[in-house]
Amino acid sequence: MCANYTPARRDELASHFGVDPRDYVFKPEAFPGYMAPIIRPVQEHLDDGRIELVSAMFGMVPHWADTKLARQTYISRTETAATKPSFRHAWKRRQFCVIPAETIFEPCYETGRPVRWAIRHRDGAPLGVAGIWESKPGEGGKPDLLSFSMLTVNADEHPLMRRFHKPGDEKRSVVFLRPDQYAAWLHAEVDDAPEFFVGFPADKLVAAPAPRDA
Repeated sequence: MCANYTPARRDELASHFGVDPRDYVFKPEAFPGYMAPIIRPVQEHLDDGRIELVSAMFGMVPHWADTKLARQTYISRTETAATKPSFRHAWKRRQFCVIPAETIFEPCYETGRPVRWAIRHRDGAPLGVAGIWESKPGEGGKPDLLSFSMLTVNADEHPLMRRFHKPGDEKRSVVFLRPDQYAAWLHAEVDDAPEFFVGFPADKLVAAPAPRDA
């Protein structure tokens, strides 16, 4: 379930998301355990709407966990984020973020074997994925580790996203946000969060095979 994606380009971070990317360098593809960009409210100014770009590990690492946990916590089900040990602290504290992505990769089994497909915005714009973030205190003078997880919803009835994942498995999709939802999501109350958990219009997305050996 979206264990690999490409972060939005640096110019898109500035023009589409309105954040300054100059201090950060990211790998062209992100996998669990990699550092990647997320957008969150400026923590010292939570009430004035300011946002910031920060580097965080793809895969939630709560204060009690080793970074190896990121391999298992890179996605979080919206139905259980409030109760699962890895996510409930961030959820309770409304630590919501937007994950800027160029392409999301998912496996398609329609040929009888898993083929990596690339999912993008149809008009070429970057994608904003709803997520939650956490902070793990650094040890031995090291800085705190920020980490994040993508939120997912059921996609059994979604015209596009239901094509992915193993036959017989529940179909899931990351939560894609519209640009006009970014600010509202970042400052949402917990009780209002479900308003954002709806299927993104299929006609706004495009998907095609993207095998690694292509």
